[in-house]
Amino acid sequence: MTTNIRVTLGVVAAALLVVAALLVANRGTALDVATADGRVDAAVLVRDDSHRLATAADGRVTLVEFLDFECEACGAAYPAVRQILADYDGRITFVVRYFPIPSHPNAELSAQAAQAAANQGRFPEMYALLFENQTQWGHQEQPQSDLFVGYAQSLGLDLERFRHDLRDPATAARVADDRADGERAGVQGTPTFFLNGRQLTDVRTQGDLVAAIEGALSQDLPR
Repeated sequence: MTTNIRVTLGVVAAALLVVAALLVANRGTALDVATADGRVDAAVLVRDDSHRLATAADGRVTLVEFLDFECEACGAAYPAVRQILADYDGRITFVVRYFPIPSHPNAELSAQAAQAAANQGRFPEMYALLFENQTQWGHQEQPQSDLFVGYAQSLGLDLERFRHDLRDPATAARVADDRADGERAGVQGTPTFFLNGRQLTDVRTQGDLVAAIEGALSQDLPR
């Protein structure tokens, strides 16, 4: 074997070791957020500042949705979620986390609009407006800031504060924190639901989601 071949093989081997080390490191990060029974750490799924659209006093059943307001599948799931919130009022805690998809042109901005409204205590209302009007603003190449300001105006928000918060780096950072938690929890697309820490991988219909919730309510599951 020539010296050049030995050097080349040595470089390739070193590169493979680096890749393997990165894979192990990444795998370790994913495992670090899971508890012994395979549930994602509750501290990753629900933060103190996470948005709750429903709260159960007993805290036994918590449903978390990582969503993108521009995602058509999330928009399609919205009516089912709204019905579930009505049917299980007081029985489940429902938490919304931002997970904007980079390929959606207004995903980040719509999440920031929701957060800007949340800063004035009106997250649920903006959440509803964004989904109910998704076809109006979704998949538009131009930023939909003016339209979102219009939604804020319809909610009676302080528009000067809303405009400031919409472009405030702190708002973008708040959205990014949610997405980072989603990535740590293994979220790869939207909508992604977690029920009591377990990702629901086989939910395709409202009935599937209801069945999962009923199953959780029937058991004395840990939070």
